[in-house]
Amino acid sequence: MLTFSIIIPCYNAQHTLIETLNAIKAQSYPAWEVIVIDDGSTDGSRVLTSAMAAYDRRITLVGNPGKGPSHARNHGAIDLAKGDVIAFCDADDIWSPTKLAELATAFEDPTIDAVYGQVAFFTARPRDAIATSTVPAGDLTVPMLLAENPVCTMSNLAIRRAAFAATGGFNPEIVHNEDLEWLMRLVGDGARVIGLDMLQVWYRASAGGLSADLMAMTRGRAIAVATAARYGHVPSRAADATYLRYLSRRSLRLGQGRLQPLRYALRGLIQSPVGFFNVPRRGLLTLIGALIAVVLPRPCAKALFSK
Repeated sequence: MLTFSIIIPCYNAQHTLIETLNAIKAQSYPAWEVIVIDDGSTDGSRVLTSAMAAYDRRITLVGNPGKGPSHARNHGAIDLAKGDVIAFCDADDIWSPTKLAELATAFEDPTIDAVYGQVAFFTARPRDAIATSTVPAGDLTVPMLLAENPVCTMSNLAIRRAAFAATGGFNPEIVHNEDLEWLMRLVGDGARVIGLDMLQVWYRASAGGLSADLMAMTRGRAIAVATAARYGHVPSRAADATYLRYLSRRSLRLGQGRLQPLRYALRGLIQSPVGFFNVPRRGLLTLIGALIAVVLPRPCAKALFSK
């Protein structure tokens, strides 16, 4: 039976970590271990994890004070994991109960190195999520990543342990979009990454989290673009427009002001109308959401955008 090592970087996540761990414990597939890498939490995260580990020997707590999520993931996946496959999960996200079983079936194909699925975005309760990611046809490519990263979050990716080790892991010097830069290297070096058109992850959108700093995310993307260039790929105007649409959508979802979503949307339209509307419904709803965000209450704009 294929075995999974689930790596969870954790920093002050006491309010969400138990829900994350309970979702893993509820998996229909039993062959897994969890390694929680605590990055110097000052809240009750360590106590809560230790308490759960006392009742389930598959859960392990490891300290990694102040070294950041990239180092935590590398340490867990390369130095500590025993499973055949590494599955990453953030300490505030939630998995579907069939995720590992679906991944195990996909990894029966020995040509597949990594797998991702669909992501639903929520703020308060997973059942209220109405926005979901899309999974493109075919294997993941660098040009796909240069537009709108379909993997979305590391909570949505599982990779064979040997394939992860071959990449050398994440670059700990990159604070934002380090996952995108790593995916560029993974795919650019020839790994086969496929998507499953199945909802597997609920992603908790937080206005105060790292992923809410869209300007820093853009700076991180610039580093990822430089990595892509080493493999002979540069973003087209259409790809840049698609990325700007993504920023507009994310800004709306996070409720980041009345004008910021519109700024991203207009920049995308100027860059390439074709790229902005490459998925017509998504482009249209993004533009509508960005326009009405200027005049309507934020909850109304967010609700319209997310449909």
